[in-house]
Amino acid sequence: MSRPVIISCAITGSRTRKSDHPGIPISPSEQIESIHAAYEAGASMVHLHARDDDGRLCNSPERLAPVIEGVRALCPEVIIQISTMGHHPDPKVRGAALALKPDMASLIPGSVNYFDAILDNSPAMIEGLAGLMEQYGVKPEFAVFDLAMLYNAKGLVHSGLAREPLHMQLLFGIPGALPALRHLLDTMVAELHDLCPEATWTATGVGRHQETVMDWALYRGGHLRTGLGNTVRLSPNMLAEDNADLVRRAAGHCVSVGAFVASPAQARDILGLPAVPPPPSVRVKPRIG
Repeated sequence: MSRPVIISCAITGSRTRKSDHPGIPISPSEQIESIHAAYEAGASMVHLHARDDDGRLCNSPERLAPVIEGVRALCPEVIIQISTMGHHPDPKVRGAALALKPDMASLIPGSVNYFDAILDNSPAMIEGLAGLMEQYGVKPEFAVFDLAMLYNAKGLVHSGLAREPLHMQLLFGIPGALPALRHLLDTMVAELHDLCPEATWTATGVGRHQETVMDWALYRGGHLRTGLGNTVRLSPNMLAEDNADLVRRAAGHCVSVGAFVASPAQARDILGLPAVPPPPSVRVKPRIG
């Protein structure tokens, strides 16, 4: 099974707070430092949620701009993906940070129960965000919480608002959405391959389901996402030290099945993203794999 596996790191997520883990990076400087460490541990992609000074989710370009600038200075090859999650009814507000032109952005192609809340994504919201991503040259990662969302994402291709090959993030174990059951992952992957044969995909298990879903994804040929935004623990009784700690664990899973950790250049090639050569002044450190 020798193949490159992309490890994405969700450094913060939308809900995790300092009270859940003291190492959750909230400020721009904390986020830059955490991303750099995760990159050196093997992450080729980072998933960003901007937080305000009180730790609440926000979609502020002003909050994300220094993070993106700092990351591109320290590790210019890493794939930067921002979140467009939120509750504002205007896609121009929720997608305001797309003007910063990150490599990718998450897009939820439907509404879903999410813990104790509702992620409200109307057809108008989905189309509005997809249009902004197309305008700014940002590749969407479709965050898929149920089977219907695969069809909604494919519908955006038919309407000219998304381009193939698509990239999907399949999420399991979130209360109110899909439980972490292997046959559900198998069904989702089979349907995805039928709808979009060239699509790439990642599967994520939240909380205690992290490692189980990780192994299922590796077996089925998918990629991985980890990070304090998805789980704060290495085991039921042990907190992860930081995001890099979780990335190293994911890298170990890759090696255990005979795969290897994709470099940022390999990840960009797999996802069809433009190559970003490091500036001459930046010394590239050796990568895992």
